Amino acid sequence: MYTETQILETTDYSNSSVDGTEGLVINVGPQHPATHGVLHLVITLNGETIQKVEPHLGYIHRSIEKMCESLTYRQFIYVTSRMDYLSSHINNHACVLTIEKAMQIEIPERVKYIRVIMDELTRIASHELWWGALAMDVGAFTPFFYAFRERENITEIMEETCGARLTMNYMVPGGVMADLHPNFQNRVKAFIKLFYSKIHEYDELVTSNVIFQNRLKGVGAISKEDAISYGCTGPVGRASGVSCDIRKIYPYEIYDKIQFDEILETAGDSYARYMVRMRELRESVKILEQLIDNIPEGDYQAKTKAVLKLPKGEFYTRVETARGEFGIYIVSEGGTTPYRIKFRSPGFSNLSALDHMSRGSKIGDLMATMGTLDLVIPDIDR
Repeated sequence: MYTETQILETTDYSNSSVDGTEGLVINVGPQHPATHGVLHLVITLNGETIQKVEPHLGYIHRSIEKMCESLTYRQFIYVTSRMDYLSSHINNHACVLTIEKAMQIEIPERVKYIRVIMDELTRIASHELWWGALAMDVGAFTPFFYAFRERENITEIMEETCGARLTMNYMVPGGVMADLHPNFQNRVKAFIKLFYSKIHEYDELVTSNVIFQNRLKGVGAISKEDAISYGCTGPVGRASGVSCDIRKIYPYEIYDKIQFDEILETAGDSYARYMVRMRELRESVKILEQLIDNIPEGDYQAKTKAVLKLPKGEFYTRVETARGEFGIYIVSEGGTTPYRIKFRSPGFSNLSALDHMSRGSKIGDLMATMGTLDLVIPDIDR
């Protein structure tokens, strides 16, 4: 039984390393400040050098996929808010897109703008939290407060329109739960102005800090070919040069009408993953600037039946969350509940590459590598 105070427990196993020599096996987690969730890593060391990292999952497994099979097509959407809870809007977005595709529901243009704006606010809020948490992982405490200073503005905007700050449960098949709050546009524009006045502090505090750069550059590197092989998506894949932004490759809603860049780096190390997210923050704000004054008038929800029945068949939709490609696969037999639901979460594939990234590096570098993967464990356990 692990407790929060029992952070590291060491056990010596003979002949347990990958090359057959005697190694030290340590358990990081499942409760550990560097895991950002209930994740257990069994690490084989030769001195301070990592020889093997084996993730052990399932500590907060809630059988969400099986649970969804007993929920209606309106109910199951909001269970996904509890997976990657930092991308709850975007997870819900994937669910409603799948239902709308299956039922051929045409949604109002206003809804498309609202959804994309909410998605990008969610992406910024997620990256803000990641930035502050990563800085703490490598020993800098102050940036965490800077990150939450801006992030709090987004959560207040969400609370005003959606009634919640984390798991918003705002999107419904055919539209959104309620129209935008009258203050929404002014508050988003105020946030954009605030962001541009503060982002230089992020670079001065962390990005250009020599100590921070030394902790990340060359650490946890993965090549483009290996990133593809492991199924890495999102900033993890794009940091290795993999073009995998679903918003660009398979644009949904109005992403094909928006001017923004897919951010790519080639080094594939922890610093490259850091820079991808920092540059994506600016791209998301650019998207907000293009949309916030151009939200069309109209209904915020299309007319749909109270009880939804998907036609018999198989349906799949993918979206770009803050962590990468999130896919949802539904098998319908024509009833009010799905026969089978399968979620493709970005965190699971990204975590699978951790062993490959970490072998040969020092145990002290593991926290930087994990921090730049930006793992949300409920997204992996499901």
